[in-house]
Amino acid sequence: MVKLRLRRFGNRNRPVYRVVVADQRSPRDGKIIEEIGTYNPLQKDNNFRLDLERVDYWLGVGAQPSDTVASFIKKSRKAGDAAPAEEAAEESAPAAEAAPEPAPAPAEEAPAAEATAEAPEAAANTEAEAEEPKSEE
Repeated sequence: MVKLRLRRFGNRNRPVYRVVVADQRSPRDGKIIEEIGTYNPLQKDNNFRLDLERVDYWLGVGAQPSDTVASFIKKSRKAGDAAPAEEAAEESAPAAEAAPEPAPAPAEEAPAAEATAEAPEAAANTEAEAEEPKSEE
């Protein structure tokens, strides 16, 4: 059976865990199938991260989460539901600020056009230099 569980890393008294997909029979820090997140218990807030797409995939194919990983999934989904509402409010405010930014962009394109105009001349010089050594041989 495949399990979603924690794998310990870090030093003594400073644990850091990775959320992994592993066979139930393998040891805690043994062979894994895939790493899908991290957990730092010494950090106060936002101390874990999960790749929910991969979690959904593994749960869909029958993997069983450990109790701790199941609580992380639950918290992550709850935070994920609240985050889109906050992001939508934040995106509306910067949209008004983003309108003035495209004006400087055409000024930046002009030097690029000059650079492309100079490039053929430089290419012609290198071709002429390349032909000269061939004629000497």
